[in-house]
Formats: sequence, C-alpha cells, structure tokens
Amino acid sequence: MPTQRRYPLKAKEARQIVEEASKNLKLSLDDKSLVEVVESDVGEIYLIGEKPLLFKSGIRVLPTLLFSEFVAKAPKIVVDMGAIPYVCKGATVMAPGIVRIEGEFKSGDLVIVVDMKHGKALALGEAVLDAETAKQTKKGPVVKTLHYVSDKIWDYIKTLNE
Repeated sequence: MPTQRRYPLKAKEARQIVEEASKNLKLSLDDKSLVEVVESDVGEIYLIGEKPLLFKSGIRVLPTLLFSEFVAKAPKIVVDMGAIPYVCKGATVMAPGIVRIEGEFKSGDLVIVVDMKHGKALALGEAVLDAETAKQTKKGPVVKTLHYVSDKIWDYIKTLNE
C-alpha cells in the first residue's frame, strides 16, 4: 500500500477547489460536502462527499474517471476497439481510431474517451483540435491523454474504495 495522509480541507480551501473545479468542468459541485485530500505517492486526490472526484496534476485540478456527473456531461470521443489497448496505456488518441465525436469542444477543453461497444470511459484528455476540425481530420493527434484506466491515479483510487 502506498504511503498516504488523509485529512479534511479547511472550509476556505475546500470552497476554492470546488469553485475552480465547477468553473473548469462547467458543472456545479456541492460546496457543502466535506472535502478531504489524500496525499499519496501518486499525487493529491480530492474526496468530495467520500467520493474520489478530483486529483491534482501539476498545477491543474482534474476530474477522475469515477466522477460520473462529469463523465456523463463531457464531450465524448468514441474510439474503435483497436484503439482501446493504446488508450489504456496513456497513448494520444489519433484520428484514425475515432469512430465518432459527441458534443462540442474547443482545443484545450477536457473530453472523455469512450469505447464504441459499451460507451465506458477509458480516458480523460485534452482536445488538441476543436470538435468541427476533429470531425474532418483523417490523421494525426486529436486528444492528449491526461488520465486513463489503469494509470497510477486510477489504480490508487481503487485502493481507496476497498
């Protein structure tokens, strides 16, 4: 088990994290819930109402793949079955592996990468192109992967739920 320290954030810090995340993710998070931080070898993970919804990557606070409200609302990049093993290893999502694009986004926006068969969230990424350009392009990178199933954050979050 990796080393960790878990503690509740002070109200002001918690409100700051929740407000920033709400603005960046374009959804309203409950700022009345207890916000705890888990400091670990893999980084800081924020628990909101006991759920691991956010994590800190560098200076950015990003949603985890378990943040179902964000996953449901975010624009989707649907990939073919051949792309899945690569996405699950953190590879950049390339245009040839994309089956369709759902929702609108600009370059730099957060998107969720899902598989075409079950629609399961495989990765959180940052769009390299806007939605319209991405739909037209036939080659090259479309999404830079930031967090994915089986990465250190994902594996660590699974230990929190045990």
